[in-house]
Amino acid sequence: MKRILFILFGCLTMSLSAQTLEECQQAASRNYPLIKQYDLIARTTDYTVANIRKAWLPQVAANAQATYQSDVVAWPEQMQSMLNQMGVDLKGLKKDQYRVGIDVNQTLYDGDAIGSRAAVAREQGNVDIAQTEVNLYAIRQRVNEMYFALLLLDENIQLNENVQDVLEASEKKLKSMYDHGTAAQSDYHAIRAERLSVVQQLSALRSQRQALARMLGAFCGIEVTSPVKPDAADAAIGINNRPELALFDSQLRLADARERQINAQLLPRLNLFASGYYGYPGYNMFEDMMNHRWSLNGMVGVKLNWNIGALYTRKGDKATIALQRQMIEANRETFLYNNRLDEIRLSEELALYRDLTRQDGEIIDLRTSVRKAAESRMNHGIIDVNDLIKEINNELNARVTRSTHEIEALKRIYDIRFTLNN
Repeated sequence: MKRILFILFGCLTMSLSAQTLEECQQAASRNYPLIKQYDLIARTTDYTVANIRKAWLPQVAANAQATYQSDVVAWPEQMQSMLNQMGVDLKGLKKDQYRVGIDVNQTLYDGDAIGSRAAVAREQGNVDIAQTEVNLYAIRQRVNEMYFALLLLDENIQLNENVQDVLEASEKKLKSMYDHGTAAQSDYHAIRAERLSVVQQLSALRSQRQALARMLGAFCGIEVTSPVKPDAADAAIGINNRPELALFDSQLRLADARERQINAQLLPRLNLFASGYYGYPGYNMFEDMMNHRWSLNGMVGVKLNWNIGALYTRKGDKATIALQRQMIEANRETFLYNNRLDEIRLSEELALYRDLTRQDGEIIDLRTSVRKAAESRMNHGIIDVNDLIKEINNELNARVTRSTHEIEALKRIYDIRFTLNN
């Protein structure tokens, strides 16, 4: 029972605490299926490197062979006749020959061929991880879009409720005036209809919010109930730290590893080998020419192999690596160029929304003043109720516009942070 309560408390804590934008981004990264590739890439790389390094272990090969030859080693006829006269019977080698054996080869020096192959495999794993980082990074932008849309809906819902309070107060006044015969029934019905229309709008806003919150919660793997509006002062913008730059660096390191592998192909190989077999004929040809029987045979030695054929393709391989480096650097420059353009565009939009937000404050003050004056004139029967409804809607639109500009300004800050990975 205690364990169940602990689990429920942990889930509730996560649900309640994971309401900031950063927490939602982290939760989305953990929840996204692509995160599984990290472990898969790491394990695949470890297996590949381990298999490559096993080339240092003794390489054992078993073999079996049976042959029939058209001719075999034999004594010259003159010598065979002479030996027969002496009573020596030399049968010669048999044309059917057999062997079952084992060959063992141990690398002593390989010119770093094994090490360079392992380095290439390791760097390829790093490139795959960096690419996964780039793919996962795009999740942040999708979370930003949904999170700020949810904040804007919350602002609109709050403004809608505030307008309902204003309309409800005016409706009560008109109801009282209508009951006392100082206001027309049509005016009372008009203000009431407007309030009910705003109530309908609230239902639609809440439905949209619920759908968006569920979508964001499913994307993050948590329940997002109360998103927290970020503080613009906390959204500091620093240097460019996008994961694409790390990807380019890892691709260059992979090119360096491949170049070292090319260099290793020119170095000699030194191997210790051992070979043994049981069969016929053996290494002692004279004995086998006299006695047709199977025997055990073995050989050990050291072998130096220097294949200079790699010189034929070395220049082309080096040129290919150089072109790959140039392509990587060109991709980096293109990315930074476009990234800088995005930063400039977003910075200009941020400045625009900040300027509009400052103007919105004065507009709201004026619209509020006009609305209050309209309420006062309506109470004294000077203006029609439709004029009051118009001024209430004008004030609402001004407040919605300011909320939209504030949210858009905040979103541009976090778009810039996304552009630079801050």
